[in-house]
Amino acid sequence: MPYIQYLVLFVALVAIELFYFKIADKYNIIDKPNSRSSHTSITLRGGGVIFPIAILIAFFLDYVSWEISLAVVLVALVSFIDDIKPLSQLPRFASHVGAVLLVFYDLNLFSEVIWLLPIVFVLLIGWVNAFNFMDGINGITVLYSLVAIVSFAYLPVNAANLPLLITMGLSCIVFGIFNLRKKAKTFAGDVGSISMALFLGYFMIKTIIESGQLAYILFFSVYGIDAIITIINRLLKRENIFQPHRSHLYQYLANEMGYSHVAVSIIYAVLQLGVNAIIIYLDTNGSLSLYFAGGFLLLMTLVYLGVRAYIIRQLRFKKSMV
Repeated sequence: MPYIQYLVLFVALVAIELFYFKIADKYNIIDKPNSRSSHTSITLRGGGVIFPIAILIAFFLDYVSWEISLAVVLVALVSFIDDIKPLSQLPRFASHVGAVLLVFYDLNLFSEVIWLLPIVFVLLIGWVNAFNFMDGINGITVLYSLVAIVSFAYLPVNAANLPLLITMGLSCIVFGIFNLRKKAKTFAGDVGSISMALFLGYFMIKTIIESGQLAYILFFSVYGIDAIITIINRLLKRENIFQPHRSHLYQYLANEMGYSHVAVSIIYAVLQLGVNAIIIYLDTNGSLSLYFAGGFLLLMTLVYLGVRAYIIRQLRFKKSMV
């Protein structure tokens, strides 16, 4: 796609997003803050609808298969309904299962060894739901998504998919214009976070299959470590892990420690970009192995646990001084 067409696409996505804002404002599709929220003012919800719309545009431009388009639209539609009027777990989970099966079909995973399917299924479902809770502070979802998309686009194995990645990257930039602010105009909502999570999960599996390099899973490591440790911690406390919370490290930093939402989001994105750059550099030089990836992941986890413990001690100290 020539550059002028990318510019036209960008302008079209901005126009679509602004049109959605009018609809959201008219029909009161808003996010009201509560005790578990990281924001304090009423904000338009569902601005992330631009992500599945970008997928539909990519489909009509023949950049993506009908299976992936349908998978993303399926979870986006159910999630958008849930954003407006909360649904029970069943229809949401059913849409996730249906979408994952479509991803499997697109990637021809049903021809793989049978024991691999439940492992990939659980990992992808887990990733989608963990990423969904990421839309907690301004900018974190869009910056993290953009870092992943840029990293995927840099890999030679994904050269044929550059138009699709650029299209999704442009949708992130458009959403970021309205979300990456001190006072966000809109949040992604489930429609945005879940559809983007599914797309990124699909592209991760696709990249690993086509490159044969499992270490690319580290492209999701910064938030992945935060999500997994937080889930384990909440389970130990016997909390409902499916309920909204403020227990992620980034939430502690933004809410309790008082750091800027945008600054925390940038820190997470820059850290992940640094990790991705290391992984790509080592792979390019033929030095990337699973042993290194495992050791690097362990080191990152230990550093994360140390930082988390320090922040929690600081918070306890602050409370004791009140």
